[in-house]
Amino acid sequence: MPRMGGNFALLEILQQYGVTRIFGNPGTTELPLMEALAADDRIQYVLGLQEATVIAMADGYARASNGLAVASIHAAPGLGNAMGMLYNASRSGTPLLVIAGQQAQGFGITEPTLAADLPPIARPFVKWSSEVARVQDLPLMLHRAAKVALSPPTGPVFLSLPTDVLDAEADIDLAGPTQVAARIRGDLRAVRQAAERLAKAERPVIIAGDAVAQGDAQAEVVRVAEMLGAPVYLEGEASTNAFPTRHPLFRAPIVRLGPSIRRLLSEHDLLFSVGGDLFTLSLPSEVALIPPNLDIIHLDVDPWQLGKNFVTHTAILGDPKGTLPEIAEILEAIMSPGQKARARERLAATQSLIASEREQLIEQARAAATRSPVSPLALNYALSEVLPDDAIVVDESISSGAGLRQFLKFDAASSFHGLRGGGIGWGAPAAIGAKLACPDRPVVALIGDGSAMYTCQALWTAAHSRAPVTFIIINNRSYRILKQRLNAVRGHAAQKDLYIGMELTDPDIDFVGLARSMGLAATGVATIADFRQALQSSLKDGRPTLIEVATEANFKTA
Repeated sequence: MPRMGGNFALLEILQQYGVTRIFGNPGTTELPLMEALAADDRIQYVLGLQEATVIAMADGYARASNGLAVASIHAAPGLGNAMGMLYNASRSGTPLLVIAGQQAQGFGITEPTLAADLPPIARPFVKWSSEVARVQDLPLMLHRAAKVALSPPTGPVFLSLPTDVLDAEADIDLAGPTQVAARIRGDLRAVRQAAERLAKAERPVIIAGDAVAQGDAQAEVVRVAEMLGAPVYLEGEASTNAFPTRHPLFRAPIVRLGPSIRRLLSEHDLLFSVGGDLFTLSLPSEVALIPPNLDIIHLDVDPWQLGKNFVTHTAILGDPKGTLPEIAEILEAIMSPGQKARARERLAATQSLIASEREQLIEQARAAATRSPVSPLALNYALSEVLPDDAIVVDESISSGAGLRQFLKFDAASSFHGLRGGGIGWGAPAAIGAKLACPDRPVVALIGDGSAMYTCQALWTAAHSRAPVTFIIINNRSYRILKQRLNAVRGHAAQKDLYIGMELTDPDIDFVGLARSMGLAATGVATIADFRQALQSSLKDGRPTLIEVATEANFKTA
């Protein structure tokens, strides 16, 4: 066993998991880590100027790299700053190891500055949370943390690392990773029951969730959807490209409002959710979401999600990629000639309906292309026309995302990453993480003006790290989604046309000036023609760039 300090053992073990970057913001309790990084250049330290940006960068990196990411934060205040973005990572199932420097254990009993009992603070938003008490325990606990983060359902974990543990030297057995095989095949009896129900359905619909993209099961969902002739929706908080958006059976993401969900489901007699949540809402609903007699089949890697809110007639714990082929094979064997003929008719009718809807949406976008300020619908269509096929879109457009998923022509699951959890400020730093994970692919971030101000420090990291992300700030000078929802109540705010705390004016925020102050190229546009030109230039330029788009402020007709 080699003799080494805990700080060097930490770096050695992280490299066993392919970690080449640590996203962090250092303080006094991280000095042992920074000392080790000065001597070992195999791991790059990516500096974020606030812990929320650190967590979101690591989140974007983990999603884009499909591997473990590491974020280092500073003691109790740093963990406090990180909690909003840690919540998002928890909701998206991001395999993220969060480490926090802690005061030396002997010193800690005096209740010094920055000290607190860290694991309980992190625990609500992680799969496992603990503190390392002895340097000899460091390998065991790091390997356990990584194993838990990477095992389905994946998610963040937290370790508190006291400075005395990292400073201590000992003969340390570094051990090695345990990789849990993730291809869990669903119970065969339940699989057969699901296939029988699917075969009999006359109006089936499929919801594809993030588990599809995370498990590389797009092709398997496509096969089943085509066999059934079923339209495919993305789950309400979809943060991935779980189904190819250019496929003729892709319809849209589900709107997270009860009446909309009820109307959608009323068109069908069977719902097959593949790794999709049922259902995450934005607001309480007085309308029952599930129509009478709707048959529900749910396949998921997370048993918590199965039957969580609604009676599920066939609940299957299993990996989509490992389970869907068996469902498809049984379907092929048991569907009668008449059932197959009706499925072909559904396929043609569904494809025709979706194509017509998409063409109408494109026509609306084209009709709005001459408006100034810019229409968000026209903006999203122009974006889809300019982007190359290998681009990655990081989306935190919030209320300005109309048509985006229908317009994007992306097949790869890795092409889209969206905000999951609702803690705003995620998008800009997540895009930097995605770019560092995929340096050969163009990365474009769509960020609302309100969201941008939560983590505007990330712009400095983009410039400092030479990460050529194109940040598109959709500036409607307000918290537009809040104004929409308050206006819908038709109360005092709507009657007075007075929306307290929701206007980002007086003074207006100068995003172009802000970006330039942090080392980015930046420009402001107010027309679609200018936006196209600015985006094309940015994609060719190879520098981190911000494009501020002045968009329509009207929220009452949305």
